Amino acid sequence: MIPRIAEINTTQKLYLDFIEALKNSHFGGEVNPDYASRIVLSTDNSIYQVLPQGVVFPKSVEDLVLLAGLAVEPRFNGVVLSARGGGTGTNGQSLTDGLIVDISRHMNQILEINAEERWVRVQGGVVKDQLNAALKPYGLFFAPELSTSNRATIGGMINTDASGQGSCMYGKTRDHVLELKSVFLDGTLWSSAPLSDTELDEIKARNDRVGEVHRVVDQVFTEHRELIDAKFPKLNRCLTGYDLAHIRDEAGRFNLNSVLCGAEGSLAFIAEAKLNVLPIPKYSALVNLKYAGFQESLEDAAELMAWGPTSIETVDSKVLNLAMNDIVWDSVKDYFPQNDGEPTIQGINLVEYTGDDEAELKAKIAKLTDYLDSVAGQPGKTFGYTVTFGAAEVNKIWGMRKKSVGLLGNGVGERRPIPFVEDTAVPPENLAAYIKEFRALLDSHNLAYGMFGHVDAGVLHVRPAIDMKNEDEEGLIRVISDGVVALTQKYHGLIWGEHGKGVRSEYAPAFFGELYPQLQIIKGAFDPANQLNPGKICTPLIDGAELLKIDEVPTRGQYDRQIPAVAREEYSEAMFCNGNGACYNYDPKDAMCPSWKATRERKHSPKGRSSLIREWLRLMALQGVDIVAEGSKARHGSFMASLPARVKNSWKKKQGEYDFNNEVHEAMMGCLACKSCVAQCPIKVNVPDFRSRFLEAYYSRYLRPLKDYMIGGLEYMIPYLSRFPAPYNWMMANRTMQSVFGRWVGMVDSPAICTNTLVKGMGERGVPFATAQNLAAIMPEHKPHSVILVQDAFTSFFETQLVLDIIDLLRETGFNVLVAPFKPNGKPLHVHGFKAAFNKAADSNTQMLQSLASSGIAMVGIDPSMTLTYRQEYIDDGMRLPVKVELIQEWLVKHCDLLNQKAEGLPQNDYKLMAHCSEKTSAAASIADWKKIFQALGQTLELQATGCCGMAGTYGHETENVETSRKIYDLSWSEVVNDPANDGRLVATGYSCRSQVKRLDEQQLQHPLQVLLQLLKTA
Repeated sequence: MIPRIAEINTTQKLYLDFIEALKNSHFGGEVNPDYASRIVLSTDNSIYQVLPQGVVFPKSVEDLVLLAGLAVEPRFNGVVLSARGGGTGTNGQSLTDGLIVDISRHMNQILEINAEERWVRVQGGVVKDQLNAALKPYGLFFAPELSTSNRATIGGMINTDASGQGSCMYGKTRDHVLELKSVFLDGTLWSSAPLSDTELDEIKARNDRVGEVHRVVDQVFTEHRELIDAKFPKLNRCLTGYDLAHIRDEAGRFNLNSVLCGAEGSLAFIAEAKLNVLPIPKYSALVNLKYAGFQESLEDAAELMAWGPTSIETVDSKVLNLAMNDIVWDSVKDYFPQNDGEPTIQGINLVEYTGDDEAELKAKIAKLTDYLDSVAGQPGKTFGYTVTFGAAEVNKIWGMRKKSVGLLGNGVGERRPIPFVEDTAVPPENLAAYIKEFRALLDSHNLAYGMFGHVDAGVLHVRPAIDMKNEDEEGLIRVISDGVVALTQKYHGLIWGEHGKGVRSEYAPAFFGELYPQLQIIKGAFDPANQLNPGKICTPLIDGAELLKIDEVPTRGQYDRQIPAVAREEYSEAMFCNGNGACYNYDPKDAMCPSWKATRERKHSPKGRSSLIREWLRLMALQGVDIVAEGSKARHGSFMASLPARVKNSWKKKQGEYDFNNEVHEAMMGCLACKSCVAQCPIKVNVPDFRSRFLEAYYSRYLRPLKDYMIGGLEYMIPYLSRFPAPYNWMMANRTMQSVFGRWVGMVDSPAICTNTLVKGMGERGVPFATAQNLAAIMPEHKPHSVILVQDAFTSFFETQLVLDIIDLLRETGFNVLVAPFKPNGKPLHVHGFKAAFNKAADSNTQMLQSLASSGIAMVGIDPSMTLTYRQEYIDDGMRLPVKVELIQEWLVKHCDLLNQKAEGLPQNDYKLMAHCSEKTSAAASIADWKKIFQALGQTLELQATGCCGMAGTYGHETENVETSRKIYDLSWSEVVNDPANDGRLVATGYSCRSQVKRLDEQQLQHPLQVLLQLLKTA
């Protein structure tokens, strides 16, 4: 039995008093000093881990004003506040041991779009892709392109002065900021925009914080203009943090926003922004060049700039190979063919062209490709290329490039590429020589690394592979960082070219020299007590204020090394999360982490759950607990022997006894176990896997809810219940019984068991079970057109007619169909942490399936989630040999010739596929199979963009999940299902999806094969 975790790092009294005072001041947002929230926000995408005292979530500008005004009261001048947006910083920019101010939960509204004047007004928590989705109908977009654009907030972009791909044409964030509405530390709300000298003089005359700030900034610029001009490099990326070089714009106007942009929250809170937006180019194209060496691609990129592209991006072979093993590769693989006789691809250049004149764009492409053809085969040149036209296809390749940031962390072994010198910038003409020395530095320490980036801007992202749990290797952070700083100085560049300073601010005094004290004076004008994100950018001129140092801030590795190796290996699916935040994807039509989208609580995300599991393992280890052994005891121990202790612990929990185990449990129970994280996370974080392991251990201490036993045992009970389903169906439909089940069992409802049994239907059709005798009777020549349907409990007993319809369709098209005897799949057991029972079910099922596979006849499953269990959960622990059970479309697509024979005379219809999340993410290629199957019968099928339906097995039926399930459904499914234009056109592959639509919108969606059967019947 695992012990209680009562001892944690509690919130300091100063902050508890501040939080209480904030609550009493009519603060409208939420305040979370709980340990789980603090742990989840103690990391970003950097190597660092700093535990905050709490998290506040303002709902309005007024909340920010209250927060800032309270902080300057003398009793609270020791309170530290740090703004946080998407939390994707690679240098600890938003990490703090104070209070985190996260505006992304509530202050995320697009306030105004002025398409005529081409500007928008947004709150700081708006996500970049969210903004561009709203702008798209107007033909506009917000330009700075980021790899994290689906979770990066506008406030975060402003605070880091973010830029990315295409910056040579579109610039940085500050180039598009027209006005900012900021909250200064004394609670002043200030709108800043370019000012004439007259307007500036009026503001400087004010006797308050606003007047002081303007006086100081203008004085620093006026008195040190020549020094500023000498110290600030003439680079596309320039540098983030108090950009004095642009205090005066091209028209000579004073612009305070040049200081606020890139300040990393060290000067003020960014509440709202008015932004310049641009027309979306009508036409776009990419020339995708392949190289035999990465250095060749770098050197060639400098020459390619002469051909006038919009941008050039470079990716090395390490990143490319990681992409090839990711879900993203399926969408781009045709653009990077490895043809016979060609060398292995060691680097690629992506050369982009955009414009509003298609003929002009194609002419530019033609000039470039003519040149490429003329130099083909020459040393250092590309050995092959493809051309991609159209925004839809181009965006697929950019999607692969974007994902490369996270993919670099998905290596093998304990050494993983990490960010700490990854955004250096040098003049583009120096890049190749600079990178050559950079690589030599890394090679001298025997470090592997991956590289990709914006060669047109002289920025290349480099992530050396270091095991931060190893104390000896941790010291390389200092050695490599100092070496890279020296190299950037040699080549007239910067160590912080794109991703902000953060902890690396320690290099600022040496870089700025005699100008650095002027930055300190500016900091002091805004933040005299050093309360806003202290230790970053610079410090005010007060005693005790120091910059953070790269090797003195706590790192994740220092905490993770406290976890025994055997525990790290057991929970490896959580250990390697690197905080890239891909699970914070805002897009409601994307499958990634529905629980995060519905709750907006970061603990209900793969990153959040991974963070909690790591801390749970660490705290267990500090108590001397062997968590792997405890899991084994829970798996094989006596249920009755531990019952009294579990009853006692559960009673104490109900009485309010604190146990960190319960905070972790709450986060795990919010997971739908949809497994979108497994495929879509670049690191392949597998929450359902470590969730199952945690639940097994957790319930060795606490009582399980009755629903778990009901769900886990359903596959075993249902064959017997189906023989006489009336009592079960009555209970599930009776309101009184529903109330009893909802309150005492934890299940609000359940679908009715079908009264037409599969066995009866098979008998009526003469369809046999796949027994050894029946399989042996099939002649060898008939086996290619024979198939075994592997049953699952949900379709066989709750959608019996679907199984029979599929049998009819397959027989109609010339297949010999057999049905495997029913055996529990075990998926529900795995989801709820019944590991011993799951292993028993998986072993038994594997044995049967291996026997069936020996016949040489294909085996297919109907429900995607249950079928994919055979290739995922069954083999994840390495205890079983894989057994090939295909998704039905993966098998049927190989027989389109038989389908095509039935196409003549069929009416032509258009359908929309609402695919199951597991299918879209874990078997992405199979979605195209559905399209081919429909095409073979003369039908059109397009994938309808949706996220999760909110059901996920039995999740939506469970009492504690009903509200969240409905929220998830309403995010993307409800609108599509209720759109009159979609009547009769929607098909859904997942049992849980069809069930959710039926219970929430009282509509019955058909399986894709059911509509095809109807077509054949009407022909």
